[in-house]
Amino acid sequence: MIHLQLVTLRGIKLEADVAEVLLPTLDGQIGVLTDHMPLITVATDGIISVRHNPKDSDTQMDNYAAFGGVIEINNNVLRVLVDEADNGAEINEAEAQKAYDRAKQMKAEAKDHSSLESAQKLIDRQFVRLKVAELHRRRRSR
Repeated sequence: MIHLQLVTLRGIKLEADVAEVLLPTLDGQIGVLTDHMPLITVATDGIISVRHNPKDSDTQMDNYAAFGGVIEINNNVLRVLVDEADNGAEINEAEAQKAYDRAKQMKAEAKDHSSLESAQKLIDRQFVRLKVAELHRRRRSR
């Protein structure tokens, strides 16, 4: 097992012994299992997936929409320090969809590179939130 500490700017989001964690990094998604080599890397915006028990299926994993941070792995302790992390139960899917639609409209109306870049970041952020909300909805319906 790995001891996971998922910490946001607001405090500890999750602290538990888990079987596996999938994390978004600059080099793509990585999987962390027991006895993973020591590592420090950047956490990118994306989905953090947590398998609590080795026999849990992929649909039983907890998912978090996470934004920006650092990942440290050492001696079966995984620390994930991110600006924000919301699990599916915390995301209002209708509000996230409205924010996504507004961001797409902002992108369509962008007049300069800075506005275009800001709108794209908002689109990407809401896309991640919508995906986590969808995964949570599917998990509940099983």
